[in-house]
Amino acid sequence: MADLPHLEGWALVLGASSGFGGATAVEVARCGMNVLGVHLDRAQTLPLARQVAADIETLGRRAVFFNVNAADDAKRAFVIDQIRAAAGTEAPIRLLLHSLAFGTLRPYIARQDPQEAVNRAQMEMTLDVMAHSLVYWTQDLVHAGLMGRGATVWAMTSAGDERAVPTYGPVCAAKAALDAHIRQLTLELGPLGIRVNAIRAGVTDTPSSRKIPAYGQLVEQALRRNPGGRMTTPADVASAIAVLAQPGAAWMTGNVINVDGGEEIVA
Repeated sequence: MADLPHLEGWALVLGASSGFGGATAVEVARCGMNVLGVHLDRAQTLPLARQVAADIETLGRRAVFFNVNAADDAKRAFVIDQIRAAAGTEAPIRLLLHSLAFGTLRPYIARQDPQEAVNRAQMEMTLDVMAHSLVYWTQDLVHAGLMGRGATVWAMTSAGDERAVPTYGPVCAAKAALDAHIRQLTLELGPLGIRVNAIRAGVTDTPSSRKIPAYGQLVEQALRRNPGGRMTTPADVASAIAVLAQPGAAWMTGNVINVDGGEEIVA
């Protein structure tokens, strides 16, 4: 077995209870990091977050999880204060992952019933949660002195940043905005020694992706196109982040990186 990447300090994972966030939280713990997890789960899905935290602790690392809305300003301020208490104040956050997947899946134009079309509140909520919240978390961590030189920021984008998918329009808009935020944060955080990248995963079976009405069609297309003959998994993404977050990749920033087995390049 190849040696695991070695990572130190604390990781802050937004969307830590399942999917890419959950898998990455466990993987970076396996590589040496303690994990602060932010997730929003009701009673029926809360066991998922508890299992992720338990897996981290089984690896001998600390797991401090918060069941709060990561897009709420007051909740974000609360978590920042708790980070100071749990992890200290000398730039302890070495890795931030933004993996929030909560948005509206509605068409822009509903020809049968206009009430079924996305409205202003739904559109703004989707962009706020899935894109703009990355900026606010990064701002607060940097301004509070909790993230400094050598830290890495990662965000989960998707092929929707460049494509149109039925009923996926608000999320496509959010992913395109997220890519723009990655570019701007790269520009502004470069002088501070913080690098910023996005991961564009292939079609993956996650709780959020199963909610997409066209999910079955996306799976069929992915299996047909992918040179590896299978879909992407959360573990594929988690392993890539753990490798790329190492200091040896310090000059790699400002990218949207495909982790998809070559799915994106096949027509």
